Order: sequence, then C-alpha cells, then structure tokens
Amino acid sequence: MKENSYFYTAMYLRLSKDDKVVFDDDNLGEAAGKNGESKAESNSIGSQREMIRSFIKEQADMELYDSYVDDGFSGSNYDRPEFKRMMCDIEAGRVNCVVVKDLSRFGRDYIETGRYLEKVFPVLGVRFIALTDHYDSFSADWGERTIVLPVKNFINDSYCRDISTKVKSQLAVKRRKGECLAAFAVYGYRKAQKDKNRLVVDDYAAGIVRRIYAWKIEGMAVSAIAGRLNNLHILSPREYKKSLGLNYRGGFSGGSSSGWSSPSVQRILTNEVYIGHLVQGKTERVSYKVKKCVEKPEEEWIRVENTHEPIISADDFAIVQNLLQADGRVSPEKKELNPFMGLLFCGDCKEQMVRRVNRYKGAEKVYYICSTKNRGEGCSRHSIEENMLKGLAGTVVRQYANDFLEQEKLFGQAQDREANLQAVISFNKEIARLKQEQDKYYSLCARLYEDLREGVITKEEFERLHNGFQKKAESLTAAEEKQEQLVREMFKAGVLSAGRLAAFKESLKLTEIDRHTLASLVKRIWVYEGKRVEIEFYFTDRYQAMKDYNNGIAPGVAAASRRTESQERTALAETGMGV
Repeated sequence: MKENSYFYTAMYLRLSKDDKVVFDDDNLGEAAGKNGESKAESNSIGSQREMIRSFIKEQADMELYDSYVDDGFSGSNYDRPEFKRMMCDIEAGRVNCVVVKDLSRFGRDYIETGRYLEKVFPVLGVRFIALTDHYDSFSADWGERTIVLPVKNFINDSYCRDISTKVKSQLAVKRRKGECLAAFAVYGYRKAQKDKNRLVVDDYAAGIVRRIYAWKIEGMAVSAIAGRLNNLHILSPREYKKSLGLNYRGGFSGGSSSGWSSPSVQRILTNEVYIGHLVQGKTERVSYKVKKCVEKPEEEWIRVENTHEPIISADDFAIVQNLLQADGRVSPEKKELNPFMGLLFCGDCKEQMVRRVNRYKGAEKVYYICSTKNRGEGCSRHSIEENMLKGLAGTVVRQYANDFLEQEKLFGQAQDREANLQAVISFNKEIARLKQEQDKYYSLCARLYEDLREGVITKEEFERLHNGFQKKAESLTAAEEKQEQLVREMFKAGVLSAGRLAAFKESLKLTEIDRHTLASLVKRIWVYEGKRVEIEFYFTDRYQAMKDYNNGIAPGVAAASRRTESQERTALAETGMGV
C-alpha cells in the first residue's frame, strides 16, 4: 500500500452478550435492564465509538465512511450481520481501512481472526488498526505481525474459551438444583413471576394436557388425538405461546400447518415434566465457536425429581408409556374406540392383535386376530371374540383386584403392628431367589481357583470365566438391592397411592370393566391358539411381595390364597379358556 494513499475508513464496534450480561444467582444469563440493555452496554459502545471517532479526526489521510455495530454478538465466530455488511463494502471497494478499539472487538477466534488479518485484508488492500493494542498493519514490522499479533489473538481466543467453560459450569449447577433454564416454559406451565427459573401450572394449558393423557388411556392413537385437538380448534403449543404475547419462534409447526401434529402430542405424552420432574442438559454445543448442538447420551442428562407441581399422576404417566409402545395408526373414519388397543398381543409372535368386524345378515361379530397372520407373513390367526375376551378380562381383573386388596389389608395390619422391616424382607421370595443365584456364581468363582491351581484351565480361561461370573454376581446384587428398596418403600410409605387403591376398589363394583380400569390395571394380554389367554398386571412385584410376607406369617392366608387361585381357574374353565 502506498504511503500517500487516502483511507475511507470503517468504524467497527462490537459488544457481546457476555459483556452486557449481569450474572447473579437468580437470573443467570439475563440482562439487567429492559430489552437486554444496561448501563454497562451503552458505556461500552459509546466508549468505542468516541475513541475511534477522535482517532479518525486526527488523521489527515482518513475519512469515516460508515459505522458498523454488532450489538450482542459473540466474538467467537464471524456470523454477524454488520460485519458481513462491512465486508461487502470492502469487497466493493468502498472501504479500504478498518479501525477497532482492540483486537478482541474484531473477533476472538484465533484461526479466523488470523485469516482475516494475514490473508483476506492484505489481498484486498485493507489497512487494519487496533487502537489500544497499538497495532497498525500499515506500519507493523515483521515481529509484530508474526509474534505479537498471533499471541494476542490466542489470548483473546483463550478468554472466550474460559468464559464458555465458566458459563457451562454455572448452568450445570443450576440444573442440578432443579432450576428450569429453558427460555420458555413447556406447554402446561408458565414461568413464575418472581422466580423465572421455577415452573408453575398454567390452568388452561394444563387442562388440555390432562385431556390428552385421558384420551390416550381411553385407547386413542396419537394421530387421532392430534386430529381431535385440531377439530376442537385448540391452539397448538406454538400458537398458544404466541397468543400470550411471547416472542416464541421454536418448536415444530408440522410443515405448513400451525396446528397439532402427532410429534407435538407425542412429546407431551413422553415428557416427565408433567409428573413434576425436570430433565435438562439433553444437548450441548459442539464447541464455543459453533452454534450447532448435538444430542448427549441419556446417562449424561440431568434429572431432578419433584421440582414443581405435577399435572399428571406418576401412575397414569407409566400407563401411557406402556401404551405408547404399541401405538398404531387409526383410520379417521373410525369413531368407536378399541377397548383393547395397545394391550392385546399374540402370545407366539408377540405382535399386536388387530380388530376385525364381520357383518352378515344384519348381525355383527367382532373378533381379534394376529396382525402377522393378517399381513400374510406367517404365524396363525389366534382368533378370539371380543365379547368373550371382555368377559374373561372382567372376571380376572376383579379377582386380581380383590386378591390384591386382601393381601394389602393383611400387609397393612403388619405395618400397624410395627413389624420388623428385616423380617418382611426375609420373607420375600424374589430376594431369596436372587441371593441363591448370587451364591451360585460366587461358588463358581471359588471353584475356578481350584481348577487353575490343578491345571484344568489356563490363566486366560480363568480370567475370562471369572470376569463373566463376577459380572453376573454383581448384576444380581444390584437386582437384590432394587427388590429390597421396593419392600422398604412399601413398608414405610404404603403399597400404592390412595388414588390407585381407590381404582382397585372401584373395579370390584363394575359389572363390565371399562377401558380406563382395564388400561390402569392390565399391562399386557397375551392370546395363544386354543383360546388360551395370559393377563399380565401392573404392580405384580408389590402383590408378590405382600403375598410372600402374608403367607410367611399366617398359614391361614396361604390356604385362602390357594382357594382364590382355584376359584380363578374354575371361572376361566367355564369360558373355555385358561390363564
């Protein structure tokens, strides 16, 4: 560049969010004033502008062409609107000099900053000046260009990395404390007015969430629920936030439509926030220089329980998760709900059974067949009539509920007598089985030492077998601890919630088991050829734990239990089926 050149100068100013944010214990990442403005921000931008303007006025060969201000943009990348506009003016030949307060205002990315200063600007004939760093490319010598400038850029980059690490650390601490750090509350909740990191129930939206869960338990498919919400003209989560005046741009709009979609309903049905738990930290930035986020493995998520008021009970949430595993597509024309949807499976191929209606001469016959056979892919029909299945399910559910409540009553009497908890644990058959299995593997480990000493196996075989036996023994220890914890919770806090026990009692009064009761108590129904049916219930672990203890302390209970099982088999034999 010639010494007598005249410079049309760009004044570049930048202020990042980190520069203007006031960090405190209650509002991490929130600016002090309205619209993100603060006194520190205005002073910083004003200070930069005044310093550069004064410098340009003192230069006889400089003329200010324009000011470029990127307010609230990080220096870790160059994806900034005003910086891009400045580069367009430079490439068009309108600007041939750039002045900044210091190198960090220009950028903090070591590699990109070096590329602009050492390659791009020299090629375009642009003079670069950083005032407080006393750098001027017009007069800089070899040492300044090759040593001083890279070192300063590296320091600025390190500062950005350090800030990123500190912010991530503070955010992780807040997540572990159960504070909600999302910019917007999930549908069904809103941010508390005094504490923006706490969720409170939004009564209107919470009512919609409860209806969604109720519809799913009644047997509706996810797609059918989305269709019903749209037919009722209920605003989708995205549109609802906008109706509240929130500047919400995220979420899924479902293509060109802004209504409800299957994914939006699915997210509500699988989100633990509705049972009072917060699960955060599911994604992370690739690096502080890149905005792209990647999914983190589930074991690294931060999950904190009971952080806010639940909208859905834990029992209903668990039931819905089970039903979602077998959710299917429902024809839009079909108005009636399938009472066994998501519950009925082929006992051989484990696929869902499909409902078929046979109409002949005004008569209608409803039955279920294996979906694998229905597709012509093997298996057999496993055909069973719906009315027969309803009668069987009603009989068995009532018997199970009655026996469960009887066992719960006797177990409750033991609690009232302040029985020894360790005695309750000792009667549990599952714990005894796990202990026996665990002892077997530890015994095998001991025999391996003898086999190694006698030369029956090599050292490599010993290590391989010993590690395998050890891992199995450790897994049994974990299962044993889990079972003991279940018994402890039952003994100290009660067998089930009051609401769930009330549902058991209500089922005894029903002449015909309704869909809600069926879905609340039955986990799976397996249908085999020969009209043989197996019913898998919820809470069987609690039932068995109570039964083991009651049988252990009262011989009369065991006899009553055997009579109940006998009566159950008789009732099933009369229907031509077995369980």
